[in-house]
Formats: sequence, C-alpha cells, structure tokens
Amino acid sequence: MFSAVVRPFALALYQGDADPPSPSSQRLRLRLPLVGVVDLIPIAGIVLALILYGTTLSQLMDWNTTGTRRMSEPLLYFTAAAISLPVAMRDRWPLAAWRATMVMLPVVLWVTRAVGTSDPPYMLGLAVMYPLVTYSVAVRCERRITIAVWVISFLTGWIIDPNSLYLVTIMVTVAALFGYNVRVRRNATARLAEEERRSRLAEGAQAVLEERARIARELHDVVAHHMSVIAIQAEAVPLKAAGDPARLEAGLAEIRSLSLEAIAELRQVLGVLRDQDGRTDTAPQPGLDRLDELVSNARAAGLTVGVELPDQPLGELPPAVGLSAYRIVQESLSNAMRHAPGATVTVAVARADDALRLHVTNGPGAAPGGPEGTAQGLVGMRERAALLGGTLEAGPIEGGGFQVAARLPIAGAEETA
Repeated sequence: MFSAVVRPFALALYQGDADPPSPSSQRLRLRLPLVGVVDLIPIAGIVLALILYGTTLSQLMDWNTTGTRRMSEPLLYFTAAAISLPVAMRDRWPLAAWRATMVMLPVVLWVTRAVGTSDPPYMLGLAVMYPLVTYSVAVRCERRITIAVWVISFLTGWIIDPNSLYLVTIMVTVAALFGYNVRVRRNATARLAEEERRSRLAEGAQAVLEERARIARELHDVVAHHMSVIAIQAEAVPLKAAGDPARLEAGLAEIRSLSLEAIAELRQVLGVLRDQDGRTDTAPQPGLDRLDELVSNARAAGLTVGVELPDQPLGELPPAVGLSAYRIVQESLSNAMRHAPGATVTVAVARADDALRLHVTNGPGAAPGGPEGTAQGLVGMRERAALLGGTLEAGPIEGGGFQVAARLPIAGAEETA
C-alpha cells in the first residue's frame, strides 16, 4: 500500500518519463520557401520563452533599481532564464521542464522576495510559465504522474504562501484538468485509428482469403476435369489402338491437345498472380459458348452425352453466370467420368424466370468408378451458385445415377462478376 502511494511521486520527481510528442502529421506545420516544412509548436515555444525572458528581466531590473535592496545582475539574468527556459523545454521534455522548475523555484522566489514588491511573491512570468508546464505534463504523462505533480504543486503553494493557496490551486487544477482531457481525447482518437487500421487489415485478409478460395475453385475445376479426361484417354488409347500406330498417334495427339488446353486455362487463372502491377487478366473467361468442347471431351473419355438446349437462344449472359455455368457442367461431367465411367449423361440448359437453369444427370456407369473423393467439387459448385444468389442441389437418383440441378439468377450478376 505504501509503495503504491509513493510510486507516483517517485515517477514525477526522478523515475518517470513523458510520452513522445504527437506524430508530425498531427502537429501544426508550415511549408516555407527555401526551408521546407517546419513544425510551428516548438518555434512558438521558443518565441514565448524569449518574450517571457525579456519581460521578466525587464521587471527584475526595474525592481532592482527602485527597490531598497539590490541584487547582482547575473542573478537577475539567471532568474529570468529559470522562468523562461521551462517554456522552451516543455514540448520536447515536459516532465524535465517541470522538474527544472521545481529545482530553480527556490532561487526564483528568493530573488523575487528580495527585490520585488508583489504580494503574493509570484512574478507574472512565473504565473504564466507554471500552468503551461503543468498542462504539458498532463498531456504527455500518465494520470498518476499528473496527480503527483498536482499534489506537489499544492503543497509547494501552501508552504510558500498560504494566503494565495486558493488562487494557485485553481490555476494548477485548471491546467492539469485541461491537459488530462486533451490526453484522453488524443488516446481515444489513437485507439480509434488503430481499430480502423486493424479493421482494414482484417478486410484485406478476408479479401485475400476470398481470392484464394476463388482461385482454388478455378484450379480444382480446371485440373479435375482435364486430368480426369487425360487419365481416361491415356488408359483407353492403347486399347483402342490395338497395335495400330496410326490410331495410337491420333490418341496421343488428342491427349496432347487436352494437355495444352489445360495448361492454357491454368495460365489464364494464374496470370493475375504473376502480374506485378496488380492488373487483372483480360483474357476471356470460358462460358456456355464452349459447351461443345466439354461434351466432346466427355464423349472422348467414354461417356454418352446428350445435350438439351431450348428452342430459343439463351441470349447474352453476364460473364459471371456464363463462367459459373461452364464450371458446374465441367465439374458434373468430371464426376461422371471418375465415378460412373461409360455412363449416359444428359445436360439440359434452359432460361426461365430471368435465371439460367442447369440439369446434369448421369446413369450408372458401365464399369466400377474410382474411389470417393473429398467432395470439394460439389462444395465449389454450391459456392459458385451462392455467390450469384442462386441455388444448387446435387445427389443420387433412383437406379444408381446422380444429378446436379442449379439455378443461377441473371439479374444483378454483372455486379457480382
């Protein structure tokens, strides 16, 4: 308990230190020709200190001339400097300025009492300097240090002149409260700025995560589809060729074509990541206009694929809707290749109620399918539909097949793209 009481006074008198000055962006600055940007606060402190020095020295000289007791002039110069110097120090070292004031205060009061005629024994310069220094301490020091400074000031004023204690207490209290209020407001502003900075960092991190998820979906769709087709083709080509070099060469050429197509799409997805200037990739994204390519690849892999399109043209689709529809059909065909090889697949595309509807259904496979995956493809399809405000349902059907039904709204998709 005793240590908790004594600690603030130790901090105020010799152990503590003030906070650093406010950042330069929050201070009064002025750009001058041939000089550049200058900080006006320390300049104003030096100017005020010079004014206090001149007025205090002039007053002391007058008193020394007209008074009954004369003091040496060097002592008068020292007294004027003792009153003005803390004002020049208070911006950079506020607590040191207060400590210097307390150290030199006995000399100042002794000279004032010796040559002066004022009552109470406080010169005008001292009455201006001490509240300014107290204010600076309250702005830049902890609350407990400010309280200790106030208590020491109260006790000092009571010891020097009890009759003027009321006036001294009011002046010091107002300066300390005003400085503490400024400190609280600055701290609140700093905390708010820090929260805003953290919020922006969090938003940036969230945007990065969303972009990573989008790229992951694109990579999964591209790699899963093309690698599935290439794997099936690589297994089927030797069987189809049956030792015929021409057929084998044609099959290998088709595998090469699929590989090049996969590489091209991967480059398109990852192109923006290699752009050091942050420019977006301007290559066109795939859409339903490339549906025939997906169907041809699936048929080459052994699926029997039928396509049902509306009698009327679908019309121009927003890029986001076209890309999502393409990826959903691509992933559905890839799943059929992996889990139902040789199956019959129906791809139905329609436009109704200002929305694009997809329905991909496959029957049971002619051969056992591959092992169960991680279902990332289904998750990615649902996320694509959800980003457009649509829905996607996927699940098994009677007879051992599987179906994917998606509804992708067209209205407002331009903003989502």
